[in-house]
Amino acid sequence: MIQIHTAKGEKASYFNEREHQICLMARLIEDGKTYWVAGGGSPMASILLAKKLYAPNAVYVTEDGVLAPEPVLPFDPIMTMVSSRAGYRALQWGTMNSIGFHAQMGYMDYGILNTLQVDPYGNINSTLLGDYESGEFRRFGGPGGADSIASLCWRTILMTDHQKRKFVPRVDFISSPGFLDGSEGARERAGLPRGTGPYLVLTPWALFDYEDRYLRLIGISPFVTLEQVLAEMSFRPKMADQLLTLETPTEEELTLLRTEIDPRGQVTITGDIGRWIMRREDGSFGPADEVEARGGDPNLPRSW
Repeated sequence: MIQIHTAKGEKASYFNEREHQICLMARLIEDGKTYWVAGGGSPMASILLAKKLYAPNAVYVTEDGVLAPEPVLPFDPIMTMVSSRAGYRALQWGTMNSIGFHAQMGYMDYGILNTLQVDPYGNINSTLLGDYESGEFRRFGGPGGADSIASLCWRTILMTDHQKRKFVPRVDFISSPGFLDGSEGARERAGLPRGTGPYLVLTPWALFDYEDRYLRLIGISPFVTLEQVLAEMSFRPKMADQLLTLETPTEEELTLLRTEIDPRGQVTITGDIGRWIMRREDGSFGPADEVEARGGDPNLPRSW
């Protein structure tokens, strides 16, 4: 049974889809568990927000070998990894290898990743798009430590955008293993630890788990419809009997996110952050532009 913390504070009137996704992920963090977090971006913002509001005793490690840090806030864009402020008061400054050894010994409860593509069996592609064998492909940064995270953590959580090009029947390249071909025991036959594998996929629109190693839709955000969610997938997921309605951000969550965790808007303002959403007085939702969401002043600083 998936545990989701109840959102703290008053519902926010304006937010964007990236902020919504980060706040949702923060509420999924379990207190007292250990998380191996991708080096920056939405996964890092989520774990920092969770430790502030929902799971103060959650422990996280990063790919560069920093174990259980207490970073100095406000968090700076250069503090993703190998930064003294990001690793402040850490229990250990190790290496990628040493953190991998901890995972091999079973100490990592969860891994949190993001990606280019994911298939119905939770296989992750962060390497290339196109046909590798023919040479007709576009190369990306690659998985870094994500292969070890997906291979060795007990459970893997994926954060990605909700787009048809992201949810594909077959990934172009397996950078990090999910349930491979989806058959029972496929991971174990490949030499991966028994009992590990994909757990959740979270987008700004929806939450998925796995049933019999196949992606299953279990919740949707209140500002989209089920039809919209399914239309932006290149395959049809399994469906839970009852779909959860995912809570939107609160003012308390957004204040922390905007002033302490991502004050320059590197994660939540720049790049592909999705749409701006307005919560109306009657509780319904509609589109909003960024200037409107920022109080009508386009010149507000990033730490608004």
